[in-house]
Amino acid sequence: MNAPLYNAEILRLAATIPYQERLVDPMGTSEKRSPICGSRVTVDVDLDPSGRVGAIGMLVRACALGQASSSLLSADVIGKTPEELAAARDAVTAWLAGAGPLPDWPGFDLFTPALSHSARHASIRLAFEAAAEAAALAATAKDGTA
Repeated sequence: MNAPLYNAEILRLAATIPYQERLVDPMGTSEKRSPICGSRVTVDVDLDPSGRVGAIGMLVRACALGQASSSLLSADVIGKTPEELAAARDAVTAWLAGAGPLPDWPGFDLFTPALSHSARHASIRLAFEAAAEAAALAATAKDGTA
């Protein structure tokens, strides 16, 4: 396959990231950075009473792939449990490493052209890593064990 790494859909997603305002007093926060390119994603999470993501805020300072991944994450993160986010993070990591199937996250097949560009993988993982960690921290805070 010889699909372009950056295409119109990647660029559209990069320009339309939902939830681009940080939460005022989040239950959990995580910042992840790619040492290769300097991309950085900060995710704030609040959980609802049932332990699912009820609110998210993001600060995304990343390349187009990191921005597009952040956009895909934020489009479907509300209502997910910390465990579901950890599973999504692990699936993204495995798939990018060639050790797992395409992640079960809407639209993620868009990153197939990036599989052969390992220097770009960290940017694609950032939002999923930060969201999973922020949600885990929020769950700990919610349980009163923080």
